[in-house]
Amino acid sequence: MTTVILWIAQGFGVGRLKPAPGTWGSLVGMVLVWLLMLTGRTWSYCACVVMGLLLSVCVCGQAEKILGVKDHQSIVLDEITAVPVCFLGPVMAVSLPSGKIPPVGELMTTRNLLLAFGLFASFRLFDIWKPWPVRQSQQLPGGLGVTADDVLAAVYVNLVWFLAYLSILMERRACPHIAFQSAG
Repeated sequence: MTTVILWIAQGFGVGRLKPAPGTWGSLVGMVLVWLLMLTGRTWSYCACVVMGLLLSVCVCGQAEKILGVKDHQSIVLDEITAVPVCFLGPVMAVSLPSGKIPPVGELMTTRNLLLAFGLFASFRLFDIWKPWPVRQSQQLPGGLGVTADDVLAAVYVNLVWFLAYLSILMERRACPHIAFQSAG
């Protein structure tokens, strides 16, 4: 059973890749985002995110005990499950008011791929930098501490990108004569 727990906590082996196992785990998280978007529904995306985070808390806590190390670098399930949190804001934005996520093919535009790269890079930045309270959350016990710092890094990503989106909207209102490319 310990082998299965470690295999899951290490992102099915991805956490053993060098260098930067957290970045490799985050790339697996990008695949998870794509799979969750295939559900087509905002509620199922959100429900799967919550279930993934709960799984991360449990499995990462057990993996810590097995390895005997607090938040061992090979444990990447926390990154994998936190990356979809980075996309909650954009997913909510594109699915309102219908509650339906557009087909993934419609989202594969240059702008959206750049947004996805920006969200990914921002997540890695906040996960590595660990601004307050991200670093402090690592002191929480067990798997909660392992997962919480990544979730808080993802919250920072949403906050930064939301503020950027608001500034673009404000710029559009302030300068209506400037032609902005419409979303879509």
